Amino acid sequence: MTLLSMENPVFVTYVIAAAIMILKLMGQGWITVSRMIGSDAGLLNPEDLQPGPTNRNPRPEQLEPNEHVERSRRMQRNDLENIPAFLAAGLIFVAAGPSLLLANILMYAFVAARLAHTIAYATRQRHEVRATFFSIGSIIVIIMAAYALVAAVL
Repeated sequence: MTLLSMENPVFVTYVIAAAIMILKLMGQGWITVSRMIGSDAGLLNPEDLQPGPTNRNPRPEQLEPNEHVERSRRMQRNDLENIPAFLAAGLIFVAAGPSLLLANILMYAFVAARLAHTIAYATRQRHEVRATFFSIGSIIVIIMAAYALVAAVL
């Protein structure tokens, strides 16, 4: 059995967690676009004011910030700051050969923390709530990277 194959249950855990996080990350981008189209606002670039199939009536005020769009954009940025580190740390963690129990706990807890962070952000929870879920995910990524580093140097 090789570590990076579907024969390895730890790798399967990584694949499941990584796939969920990639779908979440890409989905948030589509939510942002949907909010831009639905609100007819929140565009970022001057060239976005050129007429087209989804913007038949361009107006300068479309470039002004729109909170509905910006909230989704901030959620997307937060995912872009966190999920890639999990994808990289998770892969080297798998290569370090952890137990299935440890992998399940860490990887599924990361997924749960990120999903909870998204819900907290979407429902406008105060910063401390969002920061708690961010911190849980961040600590998990640090643990996985440290585990891989220790395994590599020992």
